[in-house]
Amino acid sequence: MRGRIFATLGYPDPAWGMLKLTPEQHNAFVDIEPTAFTPVKGAWGRGGATSLRLAAVSNRSLRLALAMAWRNVAPPRLTTVRSPSRQESSNAARKGRKPPRAK
Repeated sequence: MRGRIFATLGYPDPAWGMLKLTPEQHNAFVDIEPTAFTPVKGAWGRGGATSLRLAAVSNRSLRLALAMAWRNVAPPRLTTVRSPSRQESSNAARKGRKPPRAK
């Protein structure tokens, strides 16, 4: 991602990972799974950097947290959902096809 890190495995040791969340996202995950999520020490942690105990996290929370961390650093063009234009929809209808799905 052009030097943008959103997650790291094995920090500070193989049983842990780190996610780059916002402070609000971090607080929500700590409330839901306090044994799995904890702030990184110091200023990084106050900014949302979150340590993750891999053995303690649920699959659902892990997937959600990884997706949020990725969206926090991904370029906007990759994170926006585009609806098909009216022109694309009408062209598809004229040709008897379904309109294109949102990208």
